[in-house]
Amino acid sequence: MSWRTEAGTSAAHRQALKERRPTRLTRAFTGRRARGAVNRFLNEHEDAPAAYPEVHYATAPLRAAAREAGDVEALNLWAGQAHWLAREEPAATVVERFTNEARSALSSALQRFLSP
Repeated sequence: MSWRTEAGTSAAHRQALKERRPTRLTRAFTGRRARGAVNRFLNEHEDAPAAYPEVHYATAPLRAAAREAGDVEALNLWAGQAHWLAREEPAATVVERFTNEARSALSSALQRFLSP
């Protein structure tokens, strides 16, 4: 498996995440509140009811067609608030970096604790 497919995001979604799109909480795609990068679909359906999983099932064919067509204006673009800062890298690399940073921080804390 390629690191680009680890998350299962489409090429269109990955490309959209590189843009500085604002994000907003929405129920438009599934009926459950989630943060997504703003696009046409999110704007047009921002008043979607809190009706998970019904909204999810109703919009699933639309989302699948948008994903297939690479249509970022109709695709659910799940994203964090600073999504454009994310790096494209394998999950193993991320876990290794977090592990090393945690070890370093713990070591520093221990040194401060043990120092007179």
